[in-house]
This record gives sequence, C-alpha cells and structure tokens, in this order.
Amino acid sequence: MSNKKNAFYAQSGGVTAVINASACGVIETARKHRDRIGKVYAGRNGIIGALREELIDTSKESKAAVHGLLTTPAGAFGSCRHKLKSLEENRAEYERLIEVFRAHNIGYFFYNGGGDSADTCLKVSQLSATMGYPLQAIHIPKTIDNDLPLTDNCPGFGSVAKYIAISTREAALDVASMCETSTKVFILEVMGRHAGWIAAAAGLAAEREGDAPHIILFPEIAFDREKFLARVQRTVKQRGYCVIVASEGTQYADGRFLAESGLKDAFGHSQLGGLAPYLAAMVKDELGYKYHWAVADYLQRSARHIASRTDVEQAYALGEAAVEFALRGDNAVMPCIVRGKGKRYSWSIGEARLENVANREKKMPRNYITRDGFGITAQALEYLSPLIGGEAYPDYRNGMPVYVRLKNTPVPKKLKKPFKIA
Repeated sequence: MSNKKNAFYAQSGGVTAVINASACGVIETARKHRDRIGKVYAGRNGIIGALREELIDTSKESKAAVHGLLTTPAGAFGSCRHKLKSLEENRAEYERLIEVFRAHNIGYFFYNGGGDSADTCLKVSQLSATMGYPLQAIHIPKTIDNDLPLTDNCPGFGSVAKYIAISTREAALDVASMCETSTKVFILEVMGRHAGWIAAAAGLAAEREGDAPHIILFPEIAFDREKFLARVQRTVKQRGYCVIVASEGTQYADGRFLAESGLKDAFGHSQLGGLAPYLAAMVKDELGYKYHWAVADYLQRSARHIASRTDVEQAYALGEAAVEFALRGDNAVMPCIVRGKGKRYSWSIGEARLENVANREKKMPRNYITRDGFGITAQALEYLSPLIGGEAYPDYRNGMPVYVRLKNTPVPKKLKKPFKIA
C-alpha cells in the first residue's frame, strides 16, 4: 500500500451557489500536492457515501471539468442530511467509517457544511484517538444562514444576500407601479431558522429612506401581531404599498414559530414553511388589502447566475486552505474568514477549533436591527454590503448559463459487507 494517503471530501446539508467552488479549491489544491496526497475521493451524497462505500474518483475528471465547478451551483457529488450520533450511541457507524477509510487508504477528511456538519467533522476527528486510526479532519464552512461562529461570514451567504436584495428591489418596483389599482402588500419569505441574516440582506435593496423593504421580520425579534399590522397599515397609507421580507423562523415571544409544520428533518430540526401565506391571510383578514406573496426557497440558494464574486472567491479560498491546513498537520479545525480592520473591505483566512464551532449559532447582533425591530441599521449595512460585492457570471451558451456535469466515476468497492444506515 502506498505511503501517500488519499483524501475524502463530502458535501453536507443544503447546498449553495458556491459550495462547488470550495470543492474546486480542495481538488485543485490537492492535485498540486500529488507528492503528498494520493487521490481525492468524494462521497456520493455526503457522509452516507462513506458509510455505504459509495466513493467517487475525482482523478477521473479533467482539469477543465474540475475548474468548471467554480461556476456551477448545487452539490456536484450529492449532499445529505445525516448527523452522526455519539460514539456511545452508534459505534457501528464509526467502525464502518474506519473500515472504509482503511480499505481505501484515506488519511484526510474534508467535510463541507454548516453547524451540524462541523459536529460530524469533530466526531470523525476524534476517531484517531478512540479507535487507533490516524485521520486528519478539516471542516470547510458552508451555510446560506451565515450562522457559524468564529468566521466573519459563511460561503453561500453572500450570494443569497445578493439574490434577495436584488429580488426585493425588483419586486418592489413592480408592486409600486401597480399599487394604485392592484396589489398593496407583497410578502417575500426567505430562509433562516434562528438567525435573520438572509432577511436582513433585503435591507440592501433600499437606496433612500422609504424604499422597500418596509418591514423585515427577524427570528431574533419576537413577533407582535398588533404592532406588525399597524406598521403595514401606516406604510400603505404613506407609500401606497408595503413590501415585507420575512424570515421563515419568525416566532412569537414564547418561542413558537409562526409557521411550523410539526415535522422534523434528519437533523432533528422543526420543518418550517408557509409563513408568507400565513402573514398574507392575516393582512387580508384584518386590513382587507390585496396581496401577493412569494417564497424564495431553493431559488435563493441556487442562483449562481448572479452570485457574489466575493462569495465565490472566499468559498474557493477556504477549500484551498483546508488542504493546506491538513498538509501542515492540523486536525479538528475549520478555516474561516477574518475581516480586515481598514475602511476598505479586505479579508484573510484564519483558523478555528471545531469544539468552538460545532452546535453553536451566530445570530444577528441587536445593534444590527433597528430599535423598532423592523429594519437594519447602518452597522448592518456596513457589514453586509461588501459580501454581495462583485459579479462572477458563468459562461452562457444559447442564452443559458453553462454548468458542468461531472462523470462521477465510482471507486470499486473493496468491502463485501453492505452497511445499512439507521
């Protein structure tokens, strides 16, 4: 068996417009270090690809195809929502991971995801100590929710922020032009379970006082029905229309979500959705205004055609840094974005320990939200504005963006026994 260890890379959770840029950073950087890293295997559908021994051989992809990931949205290798339990709760999964890693001579583990993925990566990093298998685990941050601690921002967020800000401005112009005889209230529902970063980004749409969005609803601010309806009514009387951007995690003072399905996802989180029609019905019933609503949903996180250049560059740099961290011997860490202190926006790569990242959420600071709870402050604008900076358009052919589709050649299995995931 070669002394060179192979690497395993996997994508986790909801994908983004730039998660493939991080994959590109990992693969291209690993190829520059062929003297120290063998092959990069990707997990088909995330960590479950390792458990099922469904590995993808990225060495079969051309240089051009790998570079094309830089401008391709979604997860090129497939993602999943699967959170490893503790070693005590499900030792079988950990033993299976070690079995697969040993069979394929894997010594580097790169996991690209959010908070739950950081937890998984931390647990995997502990395998070398508890199960006697040398493995370096590096977490690569990714989440449109922008709620990971110890990094100035998260790859995926800047592009979603740009999409939401642009969509809010364009929709507001539409509503304003028709409000005299048609729609008075427009509601856009955006993602964000416990942190209102995406909803806050809508505030970038306003160029001057009175511009949309007129109301932003944050998970961090308890929803007050009477206060909300009064603001809607006042705005319609003053402006002729009202544009509302609402985070799906908007909740009452007692912590109940306004729109909760009662179902749970694979990570154990409450499934949210339906806030926009809920608010629209409230406005119609109480104020009688004609309304329209929209849910940004997957559109906001897949809109690579208007991605932020800053976001793309940072996503790639973090994938690149992950490999460099591993090669210098780091383990259980996450490369992160460090914002420069000057007036002109700048950033660099830092490092965070996973035990300080896993299972922790970074919410909107109170000083980023206006005193009335319905808007963002100058401090928030200063923070958000650089993150949507620049354009990174993909190539177009016949009027459509050109996105790569990898061959995703499977690695021959070496283990005879299949594994059933609980």
